[in-house]
Parts: sequence; structure tokens; C-alpha cells
Amino acid sequence: MRIEGHLPHIGRATKGGSLPYNNSNGNGAKATRVILDFRDAPMQRVPGWKSTLDITCILLALPIWLPLMILLMLITRLASPGPIFYRQKRVGLGGKHFSIWKFRTMKVSAETQSHEHYFQELMRVDRPMIKLDAYGDPRLAPFGRFLRASGLDELPQIFNVLCGEMSLVGPRPCTPNEFAHYELRQRERVNGLPGLTGYWQVNGKNKTTFNEMIVMDLFYLKNLSILLDLKIMLKTCAVIAAQLVESKCRLSTQDNRQDGAPASPAPILQTLVGSAQKSRRSPTTILQA
Repeated sequence: MRIEGHLPHIGRATKGGSLPYNNSNGNGAKATRVILDFRDAPMQRVPGWKSTLDITCILLALPIWLPLMILLMLITRLASPGPIFYRQKRVGLGGKHFSIWKFRTMKVSAETQSHEHYFQELMRVDRPMIKLDAYGDPRLAPFGRFLRASGLDELPQIFNVLCGEMSLVGPRPCTPNEFAHYELRQRERVNGLPGLTGYWQVNGKNKTTFNEMIVMDLFYLKNLSILLDLKIMLKTCAVIAAQLVESKCRLSTQDNRQDGAPASPAPILQTLVGSAQKSRRSPTTILQA
């Protein structure tokens, strides 16, 4: 398997806080081409029951997710000028690139450098992957913070599942430039279909470190089964409900602050990185969560 792409010397981060996938360095010149060769990497075939289970669950839940998606489309349109959706390049099964759909959560002209530096630190430092905007971010569009905190901004990826590019359950797809920085062991995440939700999402998510996420994703791929997928789907509903409550409480707390000013992303980044956790949970502890 051979993957080629351009890795810019200096680039912008995506609105989701990930490293970008660009074909130039911002000055019109072509950036260095990155070639990743995985001929020796084991490829895991997608079991036939995967697509059947995905389509069945999507059709059964149609009366729930379709009205919700229409409502969120209307809210996004009314709350902030600009497109309702945005597409983002990701790495799918076997390293194949595809575009995911998401609800737009940031202002159209939002600055993205803070997210770029923040995510780079998450890959290097052993600390929980707390979202940068969890502490307040003026770059977010109205209602964008709620969408991100609840995970509902990912809802349009149901169409990626219907197209066969994703599954309802699996490792979250990373960007091409993130993948270029992965170690060999971490690249095994692409041996299965990426998912809308997954083992990592229902076992800590933003409370876990980057390395813990990798461990949980690989554990899922090695223990793939219909029963495990169903358990993760059911647990996802409870996790989303908890995230909605947590988001509401956080927004209420921030609204009651005396100064009323949103926190600046840059100072938050310095504080979080400086207070990296000194202890690490073992994989056994993670997988028993």
C-alpha cells in the first residue's frame, strides 16, 4: 500500500483542530511530497455483517436522526452566516483518502493556528485530549460550542456510512498529515473502517491521552464483533446524553462569570501543556473501562 501527499513546511490547522492537508506551502510553491509505503502492513478485511448492521441501524433510527439533522441545519443557518456543512479530508480504510461531512462550528474567517499548535502538543505530551474550546473560544460560531461538546457536529457523517466510506462504529478517521506523523504501530488504525463512534468515544474520549486512544482503537480492531458494535452503539447514547448535560453546565458557568469575557485559546494552551499529567494509566485499566 502506497500513500502519497504533500506535507507543507508551514500550514494551517483545520477547523476541527487537526493538522491540514494542503498541496502548497501558502506561497504558491509545491511542498515536499511525502510517500508512505505500507506493503508489509497487515490488512484487515471488513466483515460482511458490518454494512448490513450499519444500514439496518440507520434505517431503524431514521425517525430520530433525520428530524434532528434538519433542526440542526436550520439552527446553524440562522445562528451564523456561511455554509451549513464543511468537508474535511481524512484517511480511511487501507489509507485511502475521503472527505467527511460535518456541521460548521466555527466562524468563516476564524483563526486556526491555536488549534494547530494545541494538537501537535497532544501527540507529544501524555495528557488528556481535552478540547481547546472547552474553556471558551471566541472563534466558535453561535451554537458551535454546543455542537462540539455534544458530538452532534459529526451527525452528517451518517452519509459517509451510507456511501461505505465509514461505519457506525470504528476508529475516528485522522487527517492525512496526522497520519504522516504516526508511528508504524499507530498506522494499524486504518486496518478497519473508520467510525462515527467507537470504543474510544465511549471509554473516556477527551479524558484519555493520544496513546491511550491508539491502544483502544487497536483493541477494538482485534476484537471486532457484532456484539461489541451493538454495545458501543448503546453506550454512545448514554455518553451523548452525559455530554449534553456537561455542556449545558459548562455554558451556564461561563455565562455567570463576572468579567463575561471568553478565555483566550493561547494562554489556555500554555497552561494545559505545562500541567501535563505525570501518571499514565495502563492498557489493562483502559480496556476494563
